[in-house]
Parts: sequence; structure tokens; C-alpha cells
Amino acid sequence: MKNILVLCTGNSCRSQMAHGYLNQFAANVANIYSAGIETHGINSGAIAIMKEDSIDISHHTSSHIDDYSFIDFDFIITVCDHAKENCPFIANSSAVRLHNDFYDPSKLIGTEQEKHAAFLKSRTEIKDYMKAFVKEHF
Repeated sequence: MKNILVLCTGNSCRSQMAHGYLNQFAANVANIYSAGIETHGINSGAIAIMKEDSIDISHHTSSHIDDYSFIDFDFIITVCDHAKENCPFIANSSAVRLHNDFYDPSKLIGTEQEKHAAFLKSRTEIKDYMKAFVKEHF
């Protein structure tokens, strides 16, 4: 089984959604982990938008990259520019590094409708990317 790490700044939103989709698309071929270079807790908007697509991430935890220092990753997918630019060197990993700066819905200040639309936009981008990733690499 391959080991995949999804890395974001706070492991609260985009990386959690990606983790949820990878669990769905690659559960039989990969171990999925997500972490942040910081930890911010799970974003309730991410939980809600994933639930709308029948994926439960409410049991996920916000983990720090150091929590997984013992794992040799095959892939590290950064989902925001800040994480890519600040990703620490992982000594025991010869991972293929992939990057996509997904839209961050947690930054939007607006009405509930606008926030929902922002989370939906991000979820769609992440779902499409993760589906293509699994198709290409597995």
C-alpha cells in the first residue's frame, strides 16, 4: 500500500476535504494521512459540505506534520501555496510532491449562502483533482 500525505497550513479545511475524497477513491490501495504545518482544528463548514456529498469527516483530527515523521510517504500533496512554501524537509521520505493551490473557503466573509457557495466551489475543485490523481497514479 502507498502512503499519501495531504498537507495544508492548518489541517482544518482543504486538506481535510482531500483526505475524505482520497479515503473514498483510494482506500483499497493507499493509506491516507492529512496534516498541517500548524493545527487549527476541523472547520465546521468543511464537515458540512462533505456531508452533503455523503462523506463524513467529523471524526478527523487536525494533525501536525511532525505527528507523521516516522512514515515514509510515496506522495505528498500540498493543497495551498503557504504549505508548499513552508513544508519542512521530511527526512525519511522520497515522496513525489504534487501541488495545487485550492480556493480557501474559510477566508470568505459573507452571508451563509455565499459561504456555502465558497465551500462548494472548493469541494468541487478538490474532488475533481483527487479523482484525477487516483486515476493517474493507481
